[in-house]
Amino acid sequence: MTTDIVALIEFYEKEKAIDRDRVVEALEYAFCSAYRKMVPGADAIEVLKADINEKKGDTRIFASLEVVADDDYVDKFNEVPLQIALRKNAEAVIGDHIDFDVTPKNFGRIAVQTAKQTMMQRLRQAEKEKIYDEFKDRAGDIVSGSVRRFEKSDVMVDLGKFEARMPSKERVGTEEYNVGDRIRCYVVSVENEGRGPEIILSRSHPNFVRRLFESEVAEISDRTVELRSVAREAGYRTKVAVYTHDDKVDPVGACVGLRGARVKNIVRELNNEKVDIIRWNEDVKEFVSEALKPAQVRSITLNEEDKVVNVTVDEEDLSKAIGRRGQNARLTSKLVGWDVQVRKDESQHEQFEARVGDAASHLAEALKIEPRLADKLFRAGGVTLDMVSQMPADYIASALEVDLAEAERILAATKGEEVSSDETSAPTEA
Repeated sequence: MTTDIVALIEFYEKEKAIDRDRVVEALEYAFCSAYRKMVPGADAIEVLKADINEKKGDTRIFASLEVVADDDYVDKFNEVPLQIALRKNAEAVIGDHIDFDVTPKNFGRIAVQTAKQTMMQRLRQAEKEKIYDEFKDRAGDIVSGSVRRFEKSDVMVDLGKFEARMPSKERVGTEEYNVGDRIRCYVVSVENEGRGPEIILSRSHPNFVRRLFESEVAEISDRTVELRSVAREAGYRTKVAVYTHDDKVDPVGACVGLRGARVKNIVRELNNEKVDIIRWNEDVKEFVSEALKPAQVRSITLNEEDKVVNVTVDEEDLSKAIGRRGQNARLTSKLVGWDVQVRKDESQHEQFEARVGDAASHLAEALKIEPRLADKLFRAGGVTLDMVSQMPADYIASALEVDLAEAERILAATKGEEVSSDETSAPTEA
Protein backbone atom coordinates (compact mmCIF):
# COMPACT_ATOMS: atom_id res chain seq x y z
CA MET A 1 0.00 0.00 0.00
CA THR A 2 2.93 2.29 0.80
CA THR A 3 4.27 2.21 -2.74
CA ASP A 4 0.82 2.67 -4.29
CA ILE A 5 -0.05 5.79 -2.31
CA VAL A 6 3.33 7.51 -2.63
CA ALA A 7 3.44 6.81 -6.37
CA LEU A 8 -0.12 8.07 -6.78
CA ILE A 9 0.61 11.33 -5.01
CA GLU A 10 3.78 11.87 -7.06
CA PHE A 11 2.00 11.08 -10.35
CA TYR A 12 -0.85 13.54 -9.91
CA GLU A 13 1.39 16.26 -8.55
CA LYS A 14 4.03 16.07 -11.31
CA GLU A 15 2.23 14.67 -14.35
CA LYS A 16 -1.22 16.18 -13.88
CA ALA A 17 -0.02 19.40 -12.19
CA ILE A 18 -2.58 19.04 -9.39
CA ASP A 19 -1.66 20.65 -6.09
CA ARG A 20 -0.27 18.08 -3.62
CA ASP A 21 -2.72 19.11 -0.91
CA ARG A 22 -5.64 18.47 -3.30
CA VAL A 23 -4.32 14.98 -4.05
CA VAL A 24 -3.92 14.15 -0.37
CA GLU A 25 -7.36 15.57 0.37
CA ALA A 26 -8.90 13.33 -2.31
CA LEU A 27 -7.12 10.30 -0.86
CA GLU A 28 -8.30 11.08 2.66
CA TYR A 29 -11.89 11.39 1.47
CA ALA A 30 -11.62 8.12 -0.47
CA PHE A 31 -10.19 6.18 2.49
CA CYS A 32 -12.91 7.46 4.79
CA SER A 33 -15.49 6.31 2.24
CA ALA A 34 -13.77 2.93 1.98
CA TYR A 35 -13.77 2.55 5.78
CA ARG A 36 -17.53 3.21 5.95
CA LYS A 37 -18.08 0.47 3.35
CA MET A 38 -15.75 -2.05 5.03
CA VAL A 39 -16.83 -1.67 8.67
CA PRO A 40 -20.44 -2.61 9.56
CA GLY A 41 -22.28 0.29 11.10
CA ALA A 42 -19.53 2.80 10.28
CA ASP A 43 -22.06 4.88 8.33
CA ALA A 44 -23.33 6.04 11.70
CA ILE A 45 -20.01 7.72 12.57
CA GLU A 46 -20.55 11.44 12.29
CA VAL A 47 -16.91 12.63 12.19
CA LEU A 48 -14.34 10.44 10.47
CA LYS A 49 -10.81 11.46 9.52
CA ALA A 50 -8.00 9.84 7.55
CA ASP A 51 -4.35 10.59 8.25
CA ILE A 52 -1.91 9.77 5.46
CA ASN A 53 1.84 9.67 5.95
CA GLU A 54 2.95 11.11 2.60
CA LYS A 55 6.49 9.75 2.87
CA LYS A 56 5.75 6.23 4.12
CA GLY A 57 2.30 5.88 2.60
CA ASP A 58 0.71 4.58 5.80
CA THR A 59 -2.92 5.49 6.42
CA ARG A 60 -4.74 5.62 9.74
CA ILE A 61 -8.46 6.23 10.29
CA PHE A 62 -9.67 8.28 13.27
CA ALA A 63 -13.19 8.79 14.63
CA SER A 64 -13.93 11.90 16.64
CA LEU A 65 -15.93 10.72 19.70
CA GLU A 66 -17.74 12.84 22.26
CA VAL A 67 -16.86 12.20 25.90
CA VAL A 68 -19.98 11.28 27.93
CA ALA A 69 -20.66 10.06 31.47
CA ASP A 70 -20.26 6.34 31.92
CA ASP A 71 -23.96 5.93 32.67
CA ASP A 72 -24.98 7.95 29.59
CA TYR A 73 -22.90 5.93 27.10
CA VAL A 74 -25.25 4.54 24.41
CA ASP A 75 -23.78 5.37 20.97
CA LYS A 76 -20.54 3.43 20.46
CA PHE A 77 -19.97 5.01 17.05
CA ASN A 78 -19.98 8.64 18.21
CA GLU A 79 -19.49 8.52 22.02
CA VAL A 80 -16.82 7.34 24.44
CA PRO A 81 -17.26 6.81 28.21
CA LEU A 82 -15.36 9.26 30.43
CA GLN A 83 -13.46 6.37 32.06
CA ILE A 84 -11.95 5.31 28.72
CA ALA A 85 -11.39 8.90 27.57
CA LEU A 86 -9.29 9.59 30.69
CA ARG A 87 -6.92 6.77 29.73
CA LYS A 88 -6.17 8.57 26.49
CA ASN A 89 -6.25 12.11 27.84
CA ALA A 90 -6.00 12.63 31.58
CA GLU A 91 -7.51 16.10 31.21
CA ALA A 92 -10.62 14.94 29.32
CA VAL A 93 -13.98 16.20 30.56
CA ILE A 94 -17.53 15.44 29.57
CA GLY A 95 -18.40 17.21 26.29
CA ASP A 96 -14.87 17.06 24.83
CA HIS A 97 -14.21 15.41 21.44
CA ILE A 98 -11.28 13.04 21.26
CA ASP A 99 -9.88 11.33 18.16
CA PHE A 100 -9.58 7.53 18.48
CA ASP A 101 -7.70 5.34 16.07
CA VAL A 102 -10.26 2.97 14.56
CA THR A 103 -8.11 1.57 11.74
CA PRO A 104 -8.97 -2.10 11.14
CA LYS A 105 -6.13 -4.63 11.16
CA ASN A 106 -6.78 -5.56 7.53
CA PHE A 107 -7.04 -1.94 6.36
CA GLY A 108 -4.42 -2.08 3.57
CA ARG A 109 -4.57 -3.03 -0.07
CA ILE A 110 -8.24 -3.92 0.28
CA ALA A 111 -8.90 -0.34 1.33
CA VAL A 112 -6.91 0.97 -1.65
CA GLN A 113 -8.96 -1.09 -4.08
CA THR A 114 -12.22 -0.08 -2.41
CA ALA A 115 -11.22 3.59 -2.35
CA LYS A 116 -9.92 3.60 -5.93
CA GLN A 117 -13.14 4.61 -7.70
CA THR A 118 -14.02 7.35 -5.21
CA MET A 119 -10.45 8.59 -5.22
CA MET A 120 -10.28 8.75 -9.03
CA GLN A 121 -13.55 10.67 -9.19
CA ARG A 122 -12.22 13.27 -6.78
CA LEU A 123 -8.91 13.52 -8.61
CA ARG A 124 -10.62 13.85 -11.98
CA GLN A 125 -12.74 16.63 -10.55
CA ALA A 126 -9.60 18.33 -9.22
CA GLU A 127 -8.01 17.91 -12.64
CA LYS A 128 -11.01 19.48 -14.36
CA GLU A 129 -10.96 22.40 -11.96
CA LYS A 130 -7.29 22.82 -12.83
CA ILE A 131 -8.25 22.90 -16.51
CA TYR A 132 -10.85 25.56 -15.88
CA ASP A 133 -8.48 27.74 -13.83
CA GLU A 134 -5.78 27.56 -16.50
CA PHE A 135 -7.95 27.90 -19.60
CA LYS A 136 -10.83 30.11 -18.46
CA ASP A 137 -8.99 33.20 -19.77
CA ARG A 138 -7.73 31.53 -22.95
CA ALA A 139 -10.99 31.48 -24.88
CA GLY A 140 -10.22 33.09 -28.24
CA ASP A 141 -6.63 31.80 -28.41
CA ILE A 142 -5.10 29.28 -30.81
CA VAL A 143 -3.65 26.11 -29.25
CA SER A 144 -1.72 23.16 -30.68
CA GLY A 145 -2.30 19.54 -29.87
CA SER A 146 -2.57 16.05 -31.29
CA VAL A 147 -5.59 13.91 -32.05
CA ARG A 148 -5.93 11.42 -29.20
CA ARG A 149 -9.15 9.58 -30.03
CA PHE A 150 -12.69 9.92 -31.39
CA GLU A 151 -15.98 9.92 -29.50
CA LYS A 152 -18.58 9.33 -32.19
CA SER A 153 -17.88 12.24 -34.55
CA ASP A 154 -16.21 14.45 -31.91
CA VAL A 155 -12.42 14.73 -31.91
CA MET A 156 -10.58 14.51 -28.58
CA VAL A 157 -7.38 16.55 -28.72
CA ASP A 158 -4.40 16.09 -26.41
CA LEU A 159 -3.07 19.49 -25.31
CA GLY A 160 -0.31 18.06 -23.14
CA LYS A 161 -1.54 18.07 -19.55
CA PHE A 162 -5.15 18.48 -20.61
CA GLU A 163 -7.62 17.02 -23.06
CA ALA A 164 -10.01 19.11 -25.17
CA ARG A 165 -13.01 18.36 -27.35
CA MET A 166 -13.68 19.46 -30.91
CA PRO A 167 -17.41 18.78 -31.53
CA SER A 168 -18.50 17.59 -34.95
CA LYS A 169 -20.14 20.97 -35.69
CA GLU A 170 -16.75 22.68 -35.16
CA ARG A 171 -14.92 20.37 -37.57
CA VAL A 172 -14.15 21.32 -41.17
CA GLY A 173 -16.14 19.05 -43.46
CA THR A 174 -13.33 18.73 -46.02
CA GLU A 175 -10.71 17.71 -43.43
CA GLU A 176 -9.87 14.19 -42.29
CA TYR A 177 -8.26 13.58 -38.90
CA ASN A 178 -6.26 10.56 -37.76
CA VAL A 179 -5.02 9.58 -34.31
CA GLY A 180 -1.65 11.21 -33.75
CA ASP A 181 -2.16 14.09 -36.21
CA ARG A 182 -0.82 17.45 -35.01
CA ILE A 183 -3.45 20.19 -35.40
CA ARG A 184 -3.96 23.81 -34.40
CA CYS A 185 -7.37 24.86 -33.14
CA TYR A 186 -9.26 27.89 -31.89
CA VAL A 187 -10.46 27.80 -28.26
CA VAL A 188 -14.17 28.59 -28.58
CA SER A 189 -14.98 28.38 -24.88
CA VAL A 190 -14.13 26.75 -21.58
CA GLU A 191 -17.39 25.38 -20.23
CA ASN A 192 -17.94 24.55 -16.57
CA GLU A 193 -21.27 22.80 -16.59
CA GLY A 194 -22.74 19.35 -16.18
CA ARG A 195 -19.76 17.01 -16.55
CA GLY A 196 -17.38 19.67 -15.25
CA PRO A 197 -14.93 22.02 -16.99
CA GLU A 198 -14.38 21.22 -20.66
CA ILE A 199 -12.29 22.92 -23.35
CA ILE A 200 -14.20 23.32 -26.63
CA LEU A 201 -12.08 23.69 -29.77
CA SER A 202 -12.87 24.62 -33.37
CA ARG A 203 -11.22 24.68 -36.78
CA SER A 204 -14.28 25.99 -38.61
CA HIS A 205 -14.88 29.17 -36.57
CA PRO A 206 -14.35 32.46 -38.49
CA ASN A 207 -12.23 33.74 -35.61
CA PHE A 208 -9.75 30.93 -36.27
CA VAL A 209 -8.88 32.76 -39.50
CA ARG A 210 -8.81 36.08 -37.63
CA ARG A 211 -6.27 34.74 -35.12
CA LEU A 212 -4.14 33.26 -37.89
CA PHE A 213 -3.93 36.67 -39.58
CA GLU A 214 -3.07 38.32 -36.27
CA SER A 215 -0.23 35.87 -35.67
CA GLU A 216 1.06 36.00 -39.27
CA VAL A 217 0.68 39.71 -40.11
CA ALA A 218 2.69 42.04 -37.88
CA GLU A 219 0.71 45.07 -39.03
CA ILE A 220 -2.49 43.52 -37.67
CA SER A 221 -0.95 42.52 -34.34
CA ASP A 222 0.40 46.06 -33.82
CA ARG A 223 -2.96 47.53 -34.97
CA THR A 224 -1.54 49.39 -37.97
CA VAL A 225 -3.97 47.33 -40.04
CA GLU A 226 -7.44 46.44 -38.78
CA LEU A 227 -9.24 43.24 -39.70
CA ARG A 228 -12.75 44.69 -39.84
CA SER A 229 -14.81 41.61 -40.72
CA VAL A 230 -14.51 37.92 -41.59
CA ALA A 231 -16.96 35.73 -43.53
CA ARG A 232 -16.21 32.04 -43.86
CA GLU A 233 -17.55 28.82 -45.27
CA ALA A 234 -15.04 26.48 -43.70
CA GLY A 235 -13.13 24.27 -46.09
CA TYR A 236 -14.16 26.23 -49.18
CA ARG A 237 -13.72 30.02 -49.04
CA THR A 238 -13.08 32.89 -46.65
CA LYS A 239 -13.38 36.63 -47.23
CA VAL A 240 -11.65 39.10 -44.92
CA ALA A 241 -12.00 42.88 -45.00
CA VAL A 242 -8.98 44.93 -43.90
CA TYR A 243 -8.50 48.64 -43.32
CA THR A 244 -5.83 51.09 -42.19
CA HIS A 245 -5.77 54.73 -41.10
CA ASP A 246 -2.19 55.05 -42.36
CA ASP A 247 -2.19 56.25 -45.98
CA LYS A 248 1.35 54.92 -46.43
CA VAL A 249 0.31 51.34 -45.70
CA ASP A 250 -1.47 49.06 -48.16
CA PRO A 251 -3.63 46.85 -45.92
CA VAL A 252 -4.21 44.20 -48.60
CA GLY A 253 -0.52 44.07 -49.52
CA ALA A 254 0.47 43.77 -45.86
CA CYS A 255 -1.76 40.72 -45.47
CA VAL A 256 -0.61 39.11 -48.70
CA GLY A 257 3.06 39.61 -47.85
CA LEU A 258 6.12 39.50 -50.07
CA ARG A 259 5.34 37.18 -52.99
CA GLY A 260 2.26 36.06 -51.08
CA ALA A 261 4.30 34.49 -48.26
CA ARG A 262 1.99 35.53 -45.42
CA VAL A 263 -1.30 34.51 -46.96
CA LYS A 264 0.26 31.27 -48.24
CA ASN A 265 1.09 30.28 -44.67
CA ILE A 266 -2.49 30.91 -43.65
CA VAL A 267 -3.91 29.03 -46.65
CA ARG A 268 -1.58 26.11 -45.85
CA GLU A 269 -2.88 25.99 -42.27
CA LEU A 270 -6.45 26.01 -43.66
CA ASN A 271 -5.64 23.08 -45.98
CA ASN A 272 -5.79 25.20 -49.17
CA GLU A 273 -9.05 26.92 -48.38
CA LYS A 274 -9.42 29.94 -50.69
CA VAL A 275 -8.89 33.29 -48.94
CA ASP A 276 -9.98 36.63 -50.47
CA ILE A 277 -8.48 39.76 -48.92
CA ILE A 278 -10.60 42.87 -49.56
CA ARG A 279 -10.07 46.51 -48.72
CA TRP A 280 -12.80 47.64 -46.34
CA ASN A 281 -14.76 50.74 -47.34
CA GLU A 282 -17.41 52.62 -45.37
CA ASP A 283 -19.21 53.25 -48.67
CA VAL A 284 -21.38 50.14 -48.99
CA LYS A 285 -21.49 50.38 -52.79
CA GLU A 286 -17.71 50.49 -53.10
CA PHE A 287 -17.33 47.75 -50.51
CA VAL A 288 -19.74 45.42 -52.33
CA SER A 289 -18.05 46.12 -55.68
CA GLU A 290 -14.68 45.13 -54.19
CA ALA A 291 -16.10 42.04 -52.48
CA LEU A 292 -17.74 40.70 -55.68
CA LYS A 293 -14.60 40.91 -57.81
CA PRO A 294 -13.56 39.58 -60.33
CA ALA A 295 -17.16 40.14 -61.47
CA GLN A 296 -17.69 43.64 -62.88
CA VAL A 297 -20.67 45.39 -61.34
CA ARG A 298 -22.97 47.33 -63.71
CA SER A 299 -25.12 49.07 -61.13
CA ILE A 300 -25.82 49.06 -57.39
CA THR A 301 -28.86 50.34 -55.53
CA LEU A 302 -29.40 50.36 -51.77
CA ASN A 303 -32.51 49.71 -49.73
CA GLU A 304 -31.29 51.21 -46.47
CA GLU A 305 -34.47 50.45 -44.57
CA ASP A 306 -34.18 46.69 -45.12
CA LYS A 307 -30.37 46.75 -45.57
CA VAL A 308 -30.59 45.17 -49.02
CA VAL A 309 -28.06 45.75 -51.81
CA ASN A 310 -29.37 45.15 -55.34
CA VAL A 311 -26.52 44.46 -57.77
CA THR A 312 -26.72 44.02 -61.54
CA VAL A 313 -23.95 42.49 -63.64
CA ASP A 314 -23.53 41.47 -67.25
CA GLU A 315 -24.68 37.99 -68.15
CA GLU A 316 -21.10 36.74 -68.58
CA ASP A 317 -20.24 37.93 -65.05
CA LEU A 318 -23.37 36.55 -63.39
CA SER A 319 -21.88 33.17 -62.46
CA LYS A 320 -18.74 34.85 -61.07
CA ALA A 321 -20.75 37.27 -58.91
CA ILE A 322 -23.06 34.60 -57.51
CA GLY A 323 -20.36 31.97 -57.17
CA ARG A 324 -20.70 28.23 -56.90
CA ARG A 325 -24.03 27.46 -55.22
CA GLY A 326 -24.34 31.14 -54.35
CA GLN A 327 -21.20 31.10 -52.23
CA ASN A 328 -19.64 34.38 -53.42
CA ALA A 329 -22.83 36.42 -52.95
CA ARG A 330 -23.53 34.71 -49.62
CA LEU A 331 -20.07 35.45 -48.22
CA THR A 332 -20.27 39.03 -49.47
CA SER A 333 -23.55 39.45 -47.57
CA LYS A 334 -21.92 38.17 -44.36
CA LEU A 335 -18.84 40.33 -44.87
CA VAL A 336 -20.74 43.56 -45.57
CA GLY A 337 -23.63 42.93 -43.18
CA TRP A 338 -26.25 43.63 -45.89
CA ASP A 339 -28.37 41.24 -47.93
CA VAL A 340 -26.71 41.25 -51.36
CA GLN A 341 -29.04 40.36 -54.26
CA VAL A 342 -27.30 39.77 -57.60
CA ARG A 343 -29.22 39.94 -60.91
CA LYS A 344 -28.41 39.98 -64.60
CA ASP A 345 -28.31 43.45 -66.18
CA GLU A 346 -31.29 43.63 -68.57
CA SER A 347 -30.79 47.26 -69.67
CA GLN A 348 -28.66 46.46 -72.73
CA HIS A 349 -31.13 43.85 -73.91
CA GLU A 350 -34.01 46.28 -73.43
CA GLN A 351 -32.18 48.97 -75.41
CA PHE A 352 -31.49 46.52 -78.22
CA GLU A 353 -35.12 45.37 -78.32
CA ALA A 354 -36.28 49.00 -78.47
CA ARG A 355 -34.06 49.69 -81.50
CA VAL A 356 -35.31 46.49 -83.13
CA GLY A 357 -38.87 47.68 -82.62
CA ASP A 358 -38.12 51.06 -84.21
CA ALA A 359 -36.51 49.49 -87.25
CA ALA A 360 -39.34 46.95 -87.62
CA SER A 361 -41.95 49.71 -87.51
CA HIS A 362 -40.23 51.41 -90.48
CA LEU A 363 -40.41 48.14 -92.41
CA ALA A 364 -44.09 47.71 -91.50
CA GLU A 365 -44.92 51.18 -92.78
CA ALA A 366 -42.93 50.86 -96.00
CA LEU A 367 -44.15 47.37 -96.88
CA LYS A 368 -47.71 47.82 -95.60
CA ILE A 369 -47.53 44.77 -93.32
CA GLU A 370 -48.43 44.17 -89.70
CA PRO A 371 -45.81 45.13 -87.07
CA ARG A 372 -45.74 41.51 -85.94
CA LEU A 373 -44.73 40.36 -89.44
CA ALA A 374 -42.26 43.22 -89.76
CA ASP A 375 -40.56 42.11 -86.54
CA LYS A 376 -40.24 38.55 -87.85
CA LEU A 377 -38.92 39.82 -91.17
CA PHE A 378 -36.30 41.97 -89.46
CA ARG A 379 -35.13 39.09 -87.25
CA ALA A 380 -34.98 36.85 -90.32
CA GLY A 381 -32.35 39.17 -91.82
CA GLY A 382 -34.48 41.82 -93.50
CA VAL A 383 -32.72 44.71 -91.84
CA THR A 384 -33.24 47.08 -94.77
CA LEU A 385 -35.60 47.19 -97.76
CA ASP A 386 -32.70 46.41 -100.04
CA MET A 387 -31.84 43.29 -98.06
CA VAL A 388 -35.51 42.22 -98.10
CA SER A 389 -35.63 42.62 -101.86
CA GLN A 390 -32.78 40.08 -102.18
CA MET A 391 -34.61 37.41 -100.21
CA PRO A 392 -36.30 34.51 -102.07
CA ALA A 393 -40.09 34.55 -101.86
CA ASP A 394 -40.26 31.06 -100.37
CA TYR A 395 -37.80 32.08 -97.60
CA ILE A 396 -39.98 35.10 -96.74
CA ALA A 397 -43.10 32.90 -96.72
CA SER A 398 -41.44 30.41 -94.36
CA ALA A 399 -39.99 33.06 -92.01
CA LEU A 400 -43.26 35.03 -91.74
CA GLU A 401 -45.51 31.94 -91.89
CA VAL A 402 -47.54 33.43 -94.79
CA ASP A 403 -48.48 32.08 -98.19
CA LEU A 404 -46.28 32.53 -101.25
CA ALA A 405 -48.57 35.17 -102.78
CA GLU A 406 -48.19 37.41 -99.74
CA ALA A 407 -44.42 36.88 -99.84
CA GLU A 408 -44.31 37.96 -103.49
CA ARG A 409 -46.43 41.01 -102.67
CA ILE A 410 -43.91 42.00 -99.98
CA LEU A 411 -41.07 41.58 -102.49
CA ALA A 412 -42.93 43.70 -105.02
CA ALA A 413 -43.40 46.42 -102.42
CA THR A 414 -39.63 46.70 -102.04
CA LYS A 415 -39.15 47.62 -105.72
CA GLY A 416 -38.67 51.28 -106.42
CA GLU A 417 -38.89 52.30 -102.72
CA GLU A 418 -36.42 54.92 -101.51
CA VAL A 419 -35.63 54.73 -97.84
CA SER A 420 -33.41 57.12 -95.94
CA SER A 421 -30.24 55.86 -94.37
CA ASP A 422 -31.64 56.58 -90.86
CA GLU A 423 -34.65 54.35 -91.60
CA THR A 424 -32.59 51.53 -92.99
CA SER A 425 -29.73 51.53 -90.48
CA ALA A 426 -29.60 48.33 -88.51
CA PRO A 427 -29.63 48.52 -84.72
CA THR A 428 -26.43 47.42 -83.13
CA GLU A 429 -26.11 45.81 -79.73
CA ALA A 430 -24.47 48.14 -77.23
